[in-house]
Amino acid sequence: MIRIFKTEEGVIHQTDEIENGCWIALIDPTATEILEIAERFRVDPDDLRAPLDEEERSRIETEDNYTLILVDIPVIEERNGKDWYETIPMGIITTDQAMITVCLEETAVLSAFMDGRVRDFHTNMRTRFILQILYKNASQYLQYLRVIDKKSGVIEKKLHQSTRNQELIELLELEKSLVYFTTSLRANEVVLEKLLRNEKIKKYPEDTDLLEDVIIENKQAIEMANIYSGILSGTMDAFASVISNNLNIVMKFLATITIVMSIPTMVSSFYGMNVNPAGMPFSQSYWGFTIVLVFAVALSLLVALLFSKKDLF
Repeated sequence: MIRIFKTEEGVIHQTDEIENGCWIALIDPTATEILEIAERFRVDPDDLRAPLDEEERSRIETEDNYTLILVDIPVIEERNGKDWYETIPMGIITTDQAMITVCLEETAVLSAFMDGRVRDFHTNMRTRFILQILYKNASQYLQYLRVIDKKSGVIEKKLHQSTRNQELIELLELEKSLVYFTTSLRANEVVLEKLLRNEKIKKYPEDTDLLEDVIIENKQAIEMANIYSGILSGTMDAFASVISNNLNIVMKFLATITIVMSIPTMVSSFYGMNVNPAGMPFSQSYWGFTIVLVFAVALSLLVALLFSKKDLF
């Protein structure tokens, strides 16, 4: 899908025609759309296809008539009826006529610009527009990281009440999201450092300060992701130890109960043997069954009392 935007008097508008100073947003484009844009702006089609590969690495490439910036952006993915987080590549291509963004799906990063929710935003100021996108991307990481931290706190409270597999799986999903975020943020950091040294990108006096703000925001996101990942990993290890300890307690209790209950079974097994009754104690007594039963119960209680003193229950 191709969407074309242009700012007029500080207001973003969607247009049907490609003009100088416009923004072309390619969202999961078809092969025909890629070739059309590539021919129009003399861009290598492979550079337009690169962001459509989920495994593509973040990088910056400068050609004769355009510059490609590839970064990872955070997205929400629904799995098993719940929202989880991962990252996908987004390409930003700047030419002398327009700026092109390529992404597999609509994202919150670009939607903020499309909806006009970003101040001081002009499509014709392409360099600043790039930095504003990168700043919004870093801010989106921070926002999702705060959501992940809140989700992990809610799941931890549930685990205090009931150590079920469901909560542990949810913690594992959050930890996986943090791994994606940390890896992508570090890759983006390399791109931002290269942008800081690339004189071709900086064309306005304020751009250097804005780029430094983007780098600071990205570093903060990396630190938050590392902190939350460490906390989440420690939480999972702690609850894994708790679950293992609870299992040991249950097994110890069951083993103790088995030993105590085996005593009446053993006594009754002896008296159930097919031997001469004359040789069996109390076999001729009227109270023989009661005596044997009381003896078995007393022996079981004695063993249970002994185990109780050793804290085996």
